[in-house]
Amino acid sequence: MNETMNALLNRRSIRKYRDEMPRREDLEQIIQAGLYAASGKGGQSSIIVAVTDKALRDRLMEMNRKVGGWAEGFDPFYGAPAVLLVLAKKDTPFTVADGSLSMGNMMLAAYALGLGSCWINRAKEEFESEEGKEILRSLGVEGEYEGVGHCIVGYPAQDHPAAAPRKDGRVFWAE
Repeated sequence: MNETMNALLNRRSIRKYRDEMPRREDLEQIIQAGLYAASGKGGQSSIIVAVTDKALRDRLMEMNRKVGGWAEGFDPFYGAPAVLLVLAKKDTPFTVADGSLSMGNMMLAAYALGLGSCWINRAKEEFESEEGKEILRSLGVEGEYEGVGHCIVGYPAQDHPAAAPRKDGRVFWAE
């Protein structure tokens, strides 16, 4: 099996991380994979905010926890030290698709580099809030963007999960 098929078939979400920050070079490769994702009409509408600052990571985590309705102290980022936030332009019909493709590419790239990742939802709600908009402005992000997802990244502190069996009846051939 080639490396691409291996990553496609074996990558799984990781929900427990070591405290160690991934190497910047690895994060840059993951981000590059996200930037090279397919996009509607080649519009490249998604952007990535790479969060390695612990204070901002924890602020986003707390916003996410509140949106999710979890008890104080719960970390919906599962201890991952890096968060690659994906947003996409609101004024395109491809917002969610473009951002989703970036997310998928980044999770596969993380796996290929020996890192764990997981898609964390609720970015839309976070960045529709005034606090979220203020964070983006403070980082120099201009324009109207919709949060698509958080790609949390780090060194796994758990064994890599096996794939669940695939459900039958999900392929229909029209020959």
